Amino acid sequence: MCDQDHFEDDRLQYEARGLVTRRQFGMLLGAGMAMALPKVVGAVAVTESEVSIKTPDGTCDAYFVHPATGTAPGVLIWPDIFGLRPAFRQMGKRLAEAGYAVVVVNPFYRSKKAPTASAGAATPIAELQPIAGTLNETTHMSDAKAFIAWLDQQAAVAKNRKIGTQGYCMGGPIAFRTSAAVPDRVGAVASFHGGGLVTDQPNSPHLQAAKTKAQFLICVAQNDDARSPNDKTVMKDTFAKANLPAEIEVYKGAHGWCPPDSGVYNEGEAERAWARLLVLYGKALA
Repeated sequence: MCDQDHFEDDRLQYEARGLVTRRQFGMLLGAGMAMALPKVVGAVAVTESEVSIKTPDGTCDAYFVHPATGTAPGVLIWPDIFGLRPAFRQMGKRLAEAGYAVVVVNPFYRSKKAPTASAGAATPIAELQPIAGTLNETTHMSDAKAFIAWLDQQAAVAKNRKIGTQGYCMGGPIAFRTSAAVPDRVGAVASFHGGGLVTDQPNSPHLQAAKTKAQFLICVAQNDDARSPNDKTVMKDTFAKANLPAEIEVYKGAHGWCPPDSGVYNEGEAERAWARLLVLYGKALA
């Protein structure tokens, strides 16, 4: 899970290096503002829409984007604590242009429709903790089942191809649990600066994911690794024992480096992670 320390530490680190002032850091995290992502080579035309997905607990608002013609492997994206917003719509559209049918969900639909962060990625974490606290293992699992089932009802989604799921920050452990919730359908899982992937509890997301048949890409933030240096080793050992392919690497980016509206967005490392994601999906969802 994201916490205030992550972002405050990042701000202090960037200030100390003379890269940003406090005011600039806040501006970089401005509401919904995102840098333009690099173009997809050979991008296909896509169709995009705002959709509503029924779940056992209500109706989730989401963004669905897919190639304009034919069918494509489905992908479920779990945003970070700042929720469904323009940056994640941009990320989902880019993945669709690479040939995938992508749904980006509002994980906080039980509390409110998107936008759920009043100032986008500049919203204080303390303001978001109440709605983040409404999610747990039970909601992760039930939502995963509902969202995967919804994807399989869409004409644009290839039913003979596995589904992928990816999560950012708090979305990382939810992506892990998605594979556990629908193990026969999910073939690939990616986590980018995921928080809480490894715990000392029997329901730790990494232990649940290790009981699946998926392939994994786990991109760890440099400062997250400094805080919990043993997590990557635990995951490597766990997935190896389960005989599951898992690429686990510490990236030079700080926590939150992938979304283009983040104050610590690192285009070079984000693009490296993007390239590895396409390799994962190319293998596991073929």
